[in-house]
Amino acid sequence: MAVYKLFPYKDTTLYSQYPKMNTGIDPILQVSNLNFAMNTSPQVARSLVKFVNSEIAETLNGLVSGSQWDAYLKLFIATAQGIVEDSIIEVWPAAVSPTGSTWNNGTGTYLDQPLTTDGACWESPFFADGNAWPINTLTYSTGSFNATYSVPGGGAWYTSSNGTNYTLVTESFDVRTVKDLNVKVTDIVKTWYSHSAITKVNNLPNQGFLIKWEDNIEFNPNKLVQPVMQYYSVDTNTIYPPQLEIRWNDFVWETGSSGIEVLNQPNLKISLAENPGTFFPESINRFRLNVTQMYPPVVWTTSSLYTIQHYLPSGSSFYAVKDLDTNEYVIEFSEYTKISADTTSSYFDIYMNGLEPERYYKVLVQVTAGGSTTVYDDKYYFKVVNG
Repeated sequence: MAVYKLFPYKDTTLYSQYPKMNTGIDPILQVSNLNFAMNTSPQVARSLVKFVNSEIAETLNGLVSGSQWDAYLKLFIATAQGIVEDSIIEVWPAAVSPTGSTWNNGTGTYLDQPLTTDGACWESPFFADGNAWPINTLTYSTGSFNATYSVPGGGAWYTSSNGTNYTLVTESFDVRTVKDLNVKVTDIVKTWYSHSAITKVNNLPNQGFLIKWEDNIEFNPNKLVQPVMQYYSVDTNTIYPPQLEIRWNDFVWETGSSGIEVLNQPNLKISLAENPGTFFPESINRFRLNVTQMYPPVVWTTSSLYTIQHYLPSGSSFYAVKDLDTNEYVIEFSEYTKISADTTSSYFDIYMNGLEPERYYKVLVQVTAGGSTTVYDDKYYFKVVNG
């Protein structure tokens, strides 16, 4: 299995309270409904995130070709407040123009003095006083705002493709849940592109994602309904920019007549081979696993049992990657990280492009065998360095 990470080309937030303000280089993306102390009118914020067309196409057509794949949009939380039970965020494919022209990133940050107005804002995808968002004017698209509390705008989004409704992409939050956004957007990405070519489908070009609270939260004047999610943007100085993860099945089990046995039992000794220790972001490295029994049976032999290679169990062995400083998973154990095998050994591939450079990472191996699930952590470290 494989995970390939893409990072945004641009992102920004649209604020109903400041309909001409652009925040294209602000380090924060905001999704909120707020009633300010001196103003009883609810104010809404929505975010836009766009990934590069060619990078998505190259990944799908080059690395993933011929495999079943999924796409996940991930945003990492900076601050959250006012989140109560069943607070639902929606993710839609943004709509700007049927010709493929897209919204302008702009060069503003939140509450610049004077306000920066050279990019996408609540009233226009282009700049303050520019052409309005195409709310209900593009085929298969819509938008929403509350004329009592805001001027027209707030973005537009496609609700269907050639008359076939999208499956609405949502994530529900409550007081105790993790506040990172992690949603499956495969259908949207498939609508933008076919799997085999750089082909726009049904005339709906990639104009990015629009992220908003569900309708009954937005412009809600109730003082008890004030959810605020602030996510790190692509302009953050942290290691948490938004990501589009392409995940696909690259699992193979082609052991041939190698004669290597599978160790379908707990208490294994696993060491990481093919690890030079440092990698450039462009690297794709195949890590091989040396697998032996931790407590081999006592037998008479003329060679060490610890030098005999074995395979990990097929279909129940996985890898994960953690950031060594934060101890957070950057690639989690999942159906997309199954460990493969060939005539030499068990192995897995890691694409270094999605890992922040000048940081150390740790590989973990999880094996389910003999009724037990064990995570092996034997200081399998490596570093990604700038080219």
